[in-house]
Amino acid sequence: MKPNVLLVEDNAATRFGFVRYFSKEGYEVFEAANLSEASIALASRHFDIMILDINLPDGSGIDFIDTARTGDPCLPIIVITGEGDIPLAVEAMQLGADNFLTKPVDNAALAVFIRKTLEIGILKQQQSTRKRLEKKDDFFVGKSASMQEILMMARAAAASDIPVLITGETGTGKGMLAKWIHQQGARSQHECVELNCSGLRGEMLSREIFGNVRGAFTSADQDRKGLLDVADRGTLFLDEIGDMSIDVQAQFLKVLEDKSYRRLGDTKLFRSNFRLICATHRELEPLVSSGLFRQDLMYRINMLTINLPPLRERMDDLPALVAYVLHTLGSSHEVLTDDIMILLRNYPWPGNIRELKNVLERALLLTPHGATIRQSHFSNLTVTRSIVSPLVRTTVQEIEEAHIKLVLDQMDGDIEKAAKSLNISRATLYRRLKQINGLK
Repeated sequence: MKPNVLLVEDNAATRFGFVRYFSKEGYEVFEAANLSEASIALASRHFDIMILDINLPDGSGIDFIDTARTGDPCLPIIVITGEGDIPLAVEAMQLGADNFLTKPVDNAALAVFIRKTLEIGILKQQQSTRKRLEKKDDFFVGKSASMQEILMMARAAAASDIPVLITGETGTGKGMLAKWIHQQGARSQHECVELNCSGLRGEMLSREIFGNVRGAFTSADQDRKGLLDVADRGTLFLDEIGDMSIDVQAQFLKVLEDKSYRRLGDTKLFRSNFRLICATHRELEPLVSSGLFRQDLMYRINMLTINLPPLRERMDDLPALVAYVLHTLGSSHEVLTDDIMILLRNYPWPGNIRELKNVLERALLLTPHGATIRQSHFSNLTVTRSIVSPLVRTTVQEIEEAHIKLVLDQMDGDIEKAAKSLNISRATLYRRLKQINGLK
């Protein structure tokens, strides 16, 4: 792929000579005669390097360095200045420019500068990636057979670029797995952009995904990039895609089909080379049957589906998972007593790993420094302890059945309220009830 170069220069003859020379050298050159045009260009596509004249009709190139770096902190910049403006060039370097040349510019010399500056840009990207990976959230796998199978599928997903759909109940770690797949893949040096579709509706969700131009709607007082812009060459992670409104589904389907999109209120087409990962706690097939989710979109996003099991179905991993969570909370040497582990094993964890983390974090907060975590620090689990005694050996299936019955009783048999309380879909609850009744 040809490196994209943005040339910001007000002299038409200089631009012409530059474009002719560097096009033959294998570069894709985009021209801007002023800062306004440069801003539009930076908002519309990714550039590998920018050649920036300091003296421009609508402002100083020095002031534009910070603006350009806002969208891409690692963008390599070469500043061009007149012979009498060396102090300005030094100031530009202090503000973040990578190199500078004085006019008249020799194209052969500039070609050398471009190659060196592109190398600097690559090193910046690598350094940025290392820092980001140092802060990454690991995904706990465990040794259960189901999780080992998921690990195999996740590795296959990371090695490819196909759309992935991650399913599972709330709190099972869908977002963590999505980030892990991105970090292990070929796009790890670029952004993994996350959007939860359940928190926004209609125009607001479209604005987040596609961006907008000034005046597109009442509060649109400036041009705004969408997440498709930011995710270019990286990964777009759409969490809870089952909650995406049907009109936005149609817009997003077109993006997947044409690989192009328009910002709200704009007629210009943009392109984004992103990898798509989606997640949902809802079952999409019933949503398709009820007309709430497009079937063609479902086929587009689930070329590979990974279903994360709830915590209650992988209790063999619980001791290692507890140790892992305590480690992430800064208490790697903390050991839980046998009675606490029995209590944790006999709790059905409707909130899954997210709830486990919250419970352990609360227990640590209640434990004075240097003291031992006590069973009383888990008093928030007493509702389940009244269902099943922690000293009685009980199967996970029996715990789950008892918990579902309790919640149904608390909700006076209201399926919708019970499903919401259990953090599962109505269809899943109906299926579980059929399984429970089938055991009798």
